[in-house]
Amino acid sequence: MLEVKDVSYKYPDGTLALNHINFKVEKGEMVSLLGKNGAGKSTLFLHFNGIYEPTSGEVLVDGEPINYKKEGLMKVRQKVGIVFQNPDDQLFAPTVEEDVAFGPLNLGYSQEETQEIVTESLKRVGMSGYERKAPHHLSGGQKKRVAIAGILAMKPEIMVLDEPTSGLDPKGASNILRLLYELNDEGMTIIISTHDVDLVPVYSSKVFVISKGIILEQGTPKEVFSNIDLIRKANLRLPRIAHLSEILEKEDDIDFNGDYPLTIGQARKAYGSIIKNR
Repeated sequence: MLEVKDVSYKYPDGTLALNHINFKVEKGEMVSLLGKNGAGKSTLFLHFNGIYEPTSGEVLVDGEPINYKKEGLMKVRQKVGIVFQNPDDQLFAPTVEEDVAFGPLNLGYSQEETQEIVTESLKRVGMSGYERKAPHHLSGGQKKRVAIAGILAMKPEIMVLDEPTSGLDPKGASNILRLLYELNDEGMTIIISTHDVDLVPVYSSKVFVISKGIILEQGTPKEVFSNIDLIRKANLRLPRIAHLSEILEKEDDIDFNGDYPLTIGQARKAYGSIIKNR
């Protein structure tokens, strides 16, 4: 679905931000790119739909290298939508409705078609009724949902989210993750960057660990978090859910097959066991 082949990228000042990156995501996967701030996550993401062009190497979408001419970029950006970490970097129109409508109108949809798309996109993210609101009057979580609605309106096959829960309270983060689960269940490929190790085993079946512009490791959450030396090298820590896994393996009444991500029921039972045994 999306493949990065031996990509390196230097900023104009000569800083090497990405160093021979290889990254591959299959259709329908929900993948996380894990690394501390400054590891190169955002720089890599901006290559996925042609915002940045590699200094060397290539990026392929559906098996085809990105064409960096206007027509080629329009095509790839319809397939690959990016939600930025800060929604204020993405929301620019006077109203929510106009912001979400921008993409479909530029793709050539009629006013009537665009209105239907906007209505459905806002409904999907729980923002119906906010059409006439000014984006800068919304809360952080509401802005994030509108930014996602703007990408949904483009009908992408792949959604890329940079730190989707950053700056949100637990309820807001939960709402965003629930939406991503639903979209993934419907067949959309989801790629998420994060430095929050506690979230990764919950929503991802594959993890790439990045540090200083280099992919250090890839694998299932179980494989990655079993490598203590790797986690230390990336200046990360083990997720708290690793403790839950230990409990799941010990508790006879909790069905656990040793794989991530955990189901909601497994996590609840494990948390209950923690509280019971305190």
